[in-house]
Amino acid sequence: MVFIFLRFFRADVAASVTSAVATCPRAAPRRRVPYTTMRVMTTTSSLNRPRIVVVATGGTIAGAGAGGGAPSAAYQSAIFTADALLASVPGLERQAELQAEQLLQIDSADFTDDRLLLLARRVADLCARDEVDGVVITHGTDTMEESAYFLHLTVKSAKPIVLTGAMRPGTAPAADGPANLLHAVAVAAHPSSVGRGVLVVMNEEVHSARDVTKVHAMRLDAFASPHGPLGTVVEGAPRWYRAVARPHTLHSEFDLARIDTLPLVGVVTSHGNMRREIFDAWVAAGARAIVHAGFGGGTVPGYLKPLFAELCAAGVPIVRCSRVGAGQVIRNASFDDDASGSVAADDQNPPRARLLAALALTRAQDVGEMQRIFSCY
Repeated sequence: MVFIFLRFFRADVAASVTSAVATCPRAAPRRRVPYTTMRVMTTTSSLNRPRIVVVATGGTIAGAGAGGGAPSAAYQSAIFTADALLASVPGLERQAELQAEQLLQIDSADFTDDRLLLLARRVADLCARDEVDGVVITHGTDTMEESAYFLHLTVKSAKPIVLTGAMRPGTAPAADGPANLLHAVAVAAHPSSVGRGVLVVMNEEVHSARDVTKVHAMRLDAFASPHGPLGTVVEGAPRWYRAVARPHTLHSEFDLARIDTLPLVGVVTSHGNMRREIFDAWVAAGARAIVHAGFGGGTVPGYLKPLFAELCAAGVPIVRCSRVGAGQVIRNASFDDDASGSVAADDQNPPRARLLAALALTRAQDVGEMQRIFSCY
């Protein structure tokens, strides 16, 4: 039954998407991209089990410690291959019929927009295949939330797409990577995960790519969502407690087939005694928009308000979000967005606001349309 259910979009999950979907038209079919050779892990009992592709990109989960009494934080990421990761998890092959693919082998700090597009196109290509029921991506934790959100907005599939990683390298005592990978595969293989958008599984929690963020540099419970996780992993299966309300995946209007490169969007974080030179530098670099991570609810210093109006008038819109990490930036509340021509980012954090602004610029040519997109997603 698992095999059958994974081929259909769960009606109860689809109903959780809000009426905002109506304002977000679907995109055209995506293009297929080249892919690396995959190794298939099968057993004689694999018939009718979910077929999951594990796409490895590097990160701490594939890292190894420096040894020799070095601190536990001293390690090199992106050492172990996809095959080695799967082999390191006892019982993983019982969860699903697995295929291992090494797409990248990098520290996630080295993710660029081009690599992000490569990942999205590969995942979209895999999800379009009848012989694939879900995808798990092993990823460094530093930019995992960004990759997850980009996939959440661009991959047109209801199939489970799950990202996971580790806070400790595989050679560390009590490494968390094996358990995280085991749980990620369990979530991707479960029929109830269909249609929930892109998910992040870390430390026995299941988060939506729309909300999740890294909140601690060292601890195992490093990821959290301001509105809480979607569910948890209990006894090897997901238990759900809420659903995603904003459009994603099949209901997203963004089209990978029409995106060769992402428009450049800068990010400037607020602090005392700011100067305009950093904004001018982004404009000189070719930025099409600038995300301003303001104080509190997106507060803008009085001495920057004329500059924001100037930049917006020159065709470089300012997207206002908050540096705080949670909470909404409300349009025309602490700042007159209508007069300035700026965009309020709702509760998007700076990294996600950058990605959404870049995607919006592939479709929108005016601030009003950009504001609609931020209000929608």
